[in-house]
Amino acid sequence: MANSNLSILVVDDEPDILEFIKYNLEKEDFRVVLARNGLEALKKAEEIRPNLVLLDIMMPEMDGIETCRQLRSLLGYKDTLIAFLTARNEDFTQIAAFDVGADDYITKPIKPRLLLSRVKALLRRHAEESQANLIEVGPLKIDRERFVVSIHEKELVLPRKEFELLFLLAGKPGKVFKREEILNKIWGKEVIVGDRTIDVHIRKLREKLGDKIIKTVKGIGYKLDL
Repeated sequence: MANSNLSILVVDDEPDILEFIKYNLEKEDFRVVLARNGLEALKKAEEIRPNLVLLDIMMPEMDGIETCRQLRSLLGYKDTLIAFLTARNEDFTQIAAFDVGADDYITKPIKPRLLLSRVKALLRRHAEESQANLIEVGPLKIDRERFVVSIHEKELVLPRKEFELLFLLAGKPGKVFKREEILNKIWGKEVIVGDRTIDVHIRKLREKLGDKIIKTVKGIGYKLDL
């Protein structure tokens, strides 16, 4: 993904730091929006939906810890990247930051090359994790983060075990998953369930997705075949 498609909200009460960070991020073609305190940050976050929030801890009106806590409570911000920027390097401050949901912690004074390296690493890792949670096979789309399945653009919400079973099969289209492997990966070795349990879940998936998507390989198991 090009950097120009990515927005970063920078929150700090020191104008010089805001401009310094903005300058270095915009050189890398990021879209940068600035806020001078936590209250302003919450308002701008709702407006622009940033990919990453760089958040100072020591600020007037609302500090970074409380700002992060409130951001995480907002709908759609559970997985938004948040990295703290602060001159405070005490262990208890770092612990407080991670306890409210920080993804990273960058100490001041900020070095441009280190800042850019950490920002790019965070965004890259997040993109890879998001991609790993999304499967598209023909008309079938499975979003593990939202726990939603769609087929031919029609969204379905499946019970947890049906969803996990479908995600397993769709992860490797065409592969025949043996019944024992399905039981171990979906129900676990510690849980005792019968073969009929798999059959029932497959039947329910076929009722919702159509009969042709999941094929039975007699005497072995099942595969997803589109």
